[in-house]
Amino acid sequence: MSTREVVDTYYRLANEGDWDAWCDLFAIDQTMDEQLAGHVEGRETLREMMKGFPQMYASFANVPRLVVVDGEQAAVVSDITARTPDGITVEAVVCNYFRVRGGLITYMTNVHDTVPFAPVTGK
Repeated sequence: MSTREVVDTYYRLANEGDWDAWCDLFAIDQTMDEQLAGHVEGRETLREMMKGFPQMYASFANVPRLVVVDGEQAAVVSDITARTPDGITVEAVVCNYFRVRGGLITYMTNVHDTVPFAPVTGK
């Protein structure tokens, strides 16, 4: 897959809630710097982390608004809208940066305001 195809698939699978297939987009030795979860190394670590995601959010949408691809790099500005099982709504603008090699995400980071997530994370 090209970088653009990987990025498009990343958002499609997230919006479908197919977290196992979503994790398969990452290289085995991937590195992620996630605004809320911190530094995450390894695809299987990420997969374990994502197992709890469906219990955290009853609904989740991450809709890209701007996608910029330059070779093996991409940056995406997107809007997250999520709802917890208790009815708490989260809305945030996010910027993700990706490095893709061989059709897999080797590095990803995201940046967003953490305040909208505070009712969910308790932070």
